[in-house]
Amino acid sequence: MSTMNPHITERRRNPERRSGADQSIARRIGAFDWLAMVLMIIGGINWGLVGLMNIDLVAAVFGDGTTAARAVYALVGLAALYSIYTMSKMASDGQR
Repeated sequence: MSTMNPHITERRRNPERRSGADQSIARRIGAFDWLAMVLMIIGGINWGLVGLMNIDLVAAVFGDGTTAARAVYALVGLAALYSIYTMSKMASDGQR
């Protein structure tokens, strides 16, 4: 007696099981997106430490007001702007 369910390998190859929304969400994240995310996490942790304990981790590591510290702050800001662009692009893709 056979069952109603297809064999497991047949189910994996069935293209009808995938919806369009799943494909747009599961889009691959590029290296630039990962870099932006890591920089925003660094910035978020730094601002959390500044707000909670008055510790500026970036200034402690790179020096207060040094070129390296200012570069890190600028990169975190650029990463946030890039993420705004990425989120607006993802939102417009989802409206189709």
